[in-house]
Amino acid sequence: MIREILKYPDARLAVECTEVCEITEEIRQLAEDMAETMYKEEGIGLAAPQVGEHCRLIVVDVTGPEERKGLMKLVNPRLVNHEGEVETEEGCLSVLNYRSKVKRAEKVRLLAKDVDGKEVCMDADGLLAICLQHEIDHLDGTLFIDKISRLKRTMYDGKVKKWLRK
Repeated sequence: MIREILKYPDARLAVECTEVCEITEEIRQLAEDMAETMYKEEGIGLAAPQVGEHCRLIVVDVTGPEERKGLMKLVNPRLVNHEGEVETEEGCLSVLNYRSKVKRAEKVRLLAKDVDGKEVCMDADGLLAICLQHEIDHLDGTLFIDKISRLKRTMYDGKVKKWLRK
């Protein structure tokens, strides 16, 4: 089922998510819904709070909506190691009409579970590392625009206020 994606400045995007204690059929269905929604919106990642659910669950597929060959559904993901630094341009399905450069770790190690409860330990770099960091930030109530300069953020917030008045 396609879910509605919350848009900034919705306060629910700033909520820190709780751990998933048990991987239930509801969690599996949520992950499936999130993947379907992500592909429909042509995204490469989506976190549960973006669809109004405050649990630590993300879906990622950096092969994109055309290929759909690398889908990962990750429960309680956390980064346990990072190295290097890279600055890349990011966008977000919850942040309309805006992209900006953001500094992130170049390489990361992720620990999580898949939706079948199997432990996942993964080293990632490139676009996958960036995407994992971006989606895990959502679980902590952080958007990529929280990491940009105050001036850029103020300018974007001004645009959002104008859109909301229309």
